[in-house]
Amino acid sequence: MSNLCAATIIIAMTSPAAAADGGPINGNPLIEISAGPFVFGRDDGPENERPRRVIEGMAFSINRTEITNRQYRRFVEATGHRAAFYANHPVLGLDDRPVVGVSWEDAMAFCHHYGLSLPSEQQYERAARGTKGASFPWSERAGKAVPANFGTDSCCSGDARDGYPMTAPADAFADGASGEGVLNLVGNVWEWTSDVYAPYVGGTEAVNFGPYRVLRGGAWNSDPAHLTTTYRLAYDPEFRFAANGGFRCVRSKP
Repeated sequence: MSNLCAATIIIAMTSPAAAADGGPINGNPLIEISAGPFVFGRDDGPENERPRRVIEGMAFSINRTEITNRQYRRFVEATGHRAAFYANHPVLGLDDRPVVGVSWEDAMAFCHHYGLSLPSEQQYERAARGTKGASFPWSERAGKAVPANFGTDSCCSGDARDGYPMTAPADAFADGASGEGVLNLVGNVWEWTSDVYAPYVGGTEAVNFGPYRVLRGGAWNSDPAHLTTTYRLAYDPEFRFAANGGFRCVRSKP
């Protein structure tokens, strides 16, 4: 898929707009996302984001931030699961930074350990863009000052214009929070979703990518074109060496 390189770079409290509960992951509460209709997809972006339509969403809760290295390490210590690939990196491995260097199955195992799951594409997009279909969690337009951690103007290198040459703390960029108060749904690290990559119902894209999963949100080394609430990236679920790929979890309502 074009722009696949955007997710494969290898090195070799906010607004209380929504209710939250402490959740099972210490230091990372679950933010409630209400049921109801919301806009999913868009018709004025890449072909794989089409068509735009209104979907009736179910209620769910989502982690306020990406899962951090500290939180992932507790999971490893409790279960004996393998460590993240960049666990000992001097920057990427810092306690408060999003964990990176995890495969799709690593992320699933973490969420399942806490009785949670990875978000679906629809859940991720609803949390990121609200009900009206905003292009960014904080507004419809990016504006001159983008409250997110991203990279150079062309793919795919990090820079320090936003204060962080690589990952930022998971609770940084409070001004970029979604309407419900969820942080860094765009920028910082790409995030695994539960879905297999495929065209949307009603879409026209031809696909021959195999059993790839979908990453959402862009990362610290993404150019602005990847920093929208609708951008979809097909990715090998077994690959665990991306220095810009992490995740967060959700709890679906019964």
